Amino acid sequence: MGKRILVQRRGRGSPTFRAPTHKRIAPARYPSTIGLTGAEEVKGIVKGLFHDPGRGAPLAMIELLNGGEYYTVAPEGLYTGAEISLGPKASLGIGNVLPVGQIPEGTIICNLERLPGDGGKLIRSSGAYGIVLGHTGNETSVKLPSGKVIYVKNECRATVGVVAGGGRTDKPFLKAGKKLKLMEARGRKYPTVRGVAMIPVYHPHGGGRHQHPGKPTTIGRTAPPGRKVGLIAARRTGRGGKVRKTKA
Repeated sequence: MGKRILVQRRGRGSPTFRAPTHKRIAPARYPSTIGLTGAEEVKGIVKGLFHDPGRGAPLAMIELLNGGEYYTVAPEGLYTGAEISLGPKASLGIGNVLPVGQIPEGTIICNLERLPGDGGKLIRSSGAYGIVLGHTGNETSVKLPSGKVIYVKNECRATVGVVAGGGRTDKPFLKAGKKLKLMEARGRKYPTVRGVAMIPVYHPHGGGRHQHPGKPTTIGRTAPPGRKVGLIAARRTGRGGKVRKTKA
């Protein structure tokens, strides 16, 4: 008789495999429509910088002078007590939030909205930045950290500057326990062990003397839990060259 393998136990959602999201401070997003449209310029003060568990970049709490507050990803150079501006008429100072349609070409930005008013979805990891390439009609082209160029509406907001925390991944962990704490904060599976290195009761690929699966590693989409491991519903594997086309 076998036993529940790791992917089964993880799928049951026990606290062992659940991210401790109750320790997180707040979502990092722009206020609903402030700074999205209109000619006025809204001022804000940075009240504090915080570490958010599971997030590589620090969070900045912004208190608006017209009332209200929000948390956002902090760019490099921001400090407690700094004054920032939101709106189409804001200057290009570090931490200021403007619609990308009002940002000149070549400006470095971060925390970009994918759709106007969504609060910021792109370029939010530590040390990341994008570059405004140009404006065409009602859209703006932006180069992402990956090198991909996308087009967003001119009304989408972005923060001027580079996300703080750059170089965070350059330092090695040195100890497995440090890596474990990071993975627990993010709710990720760690450490990862190959199935062929296990015994048969722990994994369908286990039990081989020379760490060989002994069976095809492709598995159907409808396979039961405990068997559904390997190349799930693979259209093709590493074998062969071109994909064969079947006649209709």
